[in-house]
Amino acid sequence: MFPSICLFILLFSSLLEFCTAIDTLTSNATITNGETLVSSGKSFELGFFSPSNSSKWYIGIWYKKFPEIVVWVANRETPLWNSSGVLTISPDGDLILLNGIRGVSWSSNSSGRVQGSVAQLLESGNLVLRRKDDNSETYLWQSFDFPSDTLLPGMKIGWNLSANVNRYLTAWKYDTDPSPGDITYRIDNLGMPQFVLRKGSKKLFRTGPWNGIRFSGSRAVSNKVFKPVFIYNDEEYMYEFTDNSFISRFTVTSSGLLQRLALNQGDSSWTILRSSQNDQCDDYGRCGPNGICKISNKQFCECLYGFVPKSQNVWDILDWSSGCVRRIPLNCQQEEGFVKLSNVKLPDLLQFSLNKSMSLNQCKSECLKDCSCIAYAKSDIREGGSGCFMWFGDLIDIRESSEKNGQDVIYIRMPVSELSKCTSDYIIQSCFRFLRFSHCTFFQEFGNSKNTRLVLILVISLLSGVLILGFLIWCLPQYCKRKRGFETKDEDIEIPMFNLITITTATENFSLTNIIGEGGFGIVYKGTLSTGQEVAVKRLSKNSGQGLQEFKNEAVLIAKLQHRNLVRLLGCCLEGDERMLIYEYMPNKSLDYFIFDQHRKALLTWQKRFDIIMGISRGLLYLHMDSRLRIIHRDLKTGNILLDSNLNSKISDFGLARIFCEDQTESKTKRVIGTYGYMSPEYAVDGKFSVKSDVFSFGVLLLEIVSGKKNRTFHHPGHHHNLAGHAWLLWNEGRAEELMDDIYELSFVESEVLKCIHVGLLCVQKLPEDRPTMASVVVMLSIEGVTLPQPKEPGFFTERSCTGSDMSRNEERYLTHNMVTVTMPEAR
Repeated sequence: MFPSICLFILLFSSLLEFCTAIDTLTSNATITNGETLVSSGKSFELGFFSPSNSSKWYIGIWYKKFPEIVVWVANRETPLWNSSGVLTISPDGDLILLNGIRGVSWSSNSSGRVQGSVAQLLESGNLVLRRKDDNSETYLWQSFDFPSDTLLPGMKIGWNLSANVNRYLTAWKYDTDPSPGDITYRIDNLGMPQFVLRKGSKKLFRTGPWNGIRFSGSRAVSNKVFKPVFIYNDEEYMYEFTDNSFISRFTVTSSGLLQRLALNQGDSSWTILRSSQNDQCDDYGRCGPNGICKISNKQFCECLYGFVPKSQNVWDILDWSSGCVRRIPLNCQQEEGFVKLSNVKLPDLLQFSLNKSMSLNQCKSECLKDCSCIAYAKSDIREGGSGCFMWFGDLIDIRESSEKNGQDVIYIRMPVSELSKCTSDYIIQSCFRFLRFSHCTFFQEFGNSKNTRLVLILVISLLSGVLILGFLIWCLPQYCKRKRGFETKDEDIEIPMFNLITITTATENFSLTNIIGEGGFGIVYKGTLSTGQEVAVKRLSKNSGQGLQEFKNEAVLIAKLQHRNLVRLLGCCLEGDERMLIYEYMPNKSLDYFIFDQHRKALLTWQKRFDIIMGISRGLLYLHMDSRLRIIHRDLKTGNILLDSNLNSKISDFGLARIFCEDQTESKTKRVIGTYGYMSPEYAVDGKFSVKSDVFSFGVLLLEIVSGKKNRTFHHPGHHHNLAGHAWLLWNEGRAEELMDDIYELSFVESEVLKCIHVGLLCVQKLPEDRPTMASVVVMLSIEGVTLPQPKEPGFFTERSCTGSDMSRNEERYLTHNMVTVTMPEAR
């Protein structure tokens, strides 16, 4: 009896030691293919892996619940060519990877000989090498010092100046190849650090330099997931994410994108919180030398004050890469001063100097003394901070800041003639209430008192005449706007105006042969301007279901929005009773023109359909998260998806769109306007709408694109459900592939089609809280191997009356092409 008890205790102790040591590799122990270390809280796992369609093997760390997301790779440059590798600890105390012939393929190369060291995978995802009995946070080596393509909370990237070590992220070569690619994201050590994303030596994206509070031109971080800490002293330039309250990561992709992602615990999917290349102004040097990028402008780029396009012809075709040159060259022999440009990302640190102890006034004086100095700025904007930047060449990569109350300011050198013009321009434009040159300030920085007296005399002499003239010019447009019945409250929006004669001529007097579309608002005509540019003219009819408010709403909203997957507004025409919007012309009309036509649908191959789906999803994500406004579209359908000459998708028709505040998640209306078949249950029944109601519409649209059939008018001999209900029935029976359009050619990717159906069913679930966000949708569709949750019952999963299947062709057209308006009764 006693020996049996002893044997049991011995076995139990061994088992307990094994269980508690699952995260630790001791000396003389090994890990081979199929064996892993798992962190104590089971968040991360370490072991051997081989990417799909590859014969190479690597040691890596991944999320235990998401093995497809590898966050660190040890032997990126020295893969194993078969699965016979061994991970162990050498007699010298190094962590080493042995290949099949027992040669060292990779080593931690920790300094010093420490016998009996152990390797441990921490709950943070950090693989550490430490002395056996040392439980402190002093490590012989740690994987966090050698990041791959992912930054986890607790990791740092940047410079350790004392050790002359630079930690930075390097993307995978391809999505299925962990070897180092040519995309890197690192801190440039230029006296004042800035982050730069490069492809080889070419810069793709850059933050502004550190200004003592944040990186110049960047938005202050206010979300709960990422709380960055920047360490900036004589020993370190380090950027660290410190918040562990969420499962989150920062990744640089092989395609050159920087993404901050967090795990959505509700549906076990990853949400893209923010992409560093958030808009076109984030592209490095988008506007060329001496240009400034303004995402609020319809053409993005404009020249800095005092500069003109280097090549006007090239600039006119929206190629801004050549940049701008001075209107009047600088002449160091003449008097010069500076104009002030506020709320910007400071230009790249190319030809520059930095003096950390110099005051702003000293900085100005030093710049004026040096004929080659063209601009200066304060390097530390903190209260009491000092430091001086001076630039000596072209100013590259300036963009308007997303925060209008930002403190980043640069002073640009100008001849006195430009300074005088700037002052008068400011006064005139202030009277007009259209301050286009917000960087041109009334009180300029001058080189001496003589310049100040000159400008004051000029201002006094012009002031009385300009004020009277400005008042008259300001009053006349206001009076005309009220007469026309169109007046926008947003003074930041300037919409180009077309006169009626121009549009009448362009559309051949609104000829019937020029009609290209029709809806509840009226008719859309194709037109050709005198310049040869083709346009689409949306003419609001007098009996339109879209009122003046919806018209104004669409004009103001779309003028603010800039994205490659949103249709572009060129201007308006408001004369007499005419209300017209002029858009870029889409030669391939709308998606429903192709997808529901038995002959034309054959032109939409599966790859093209998938590209259209991704374009719509990215455009909708921009509306929900990435634009300056949070927009709910409320009428997403195939008829509102336009296709350009290359069949690229663009979301259109913002007449019903609504703006949400940053903290607003839902709104309610008594006037439900939308299209049957696309409206979510909570909107159609209760008038409640949110980003999730748009997600529902997107799900319907996705199922229609895959199947080539309409949701509402779908008919099946075995039941009376709509298309979403039919898809749900097929999914539960394991026959989802039968939803695919029967015209698909052999080259379609079945797994991709099934994933789209899966995502579509997730989007059309009955309850809004069950539906994913558009950020999650984009991740689900674009990333291979993402585990998707099981969908629940879709909205409106009730069989229709069998008589509904016998509707006439005219009734069918009315239900699918015309808007419906329902007024909700008062609650009793």
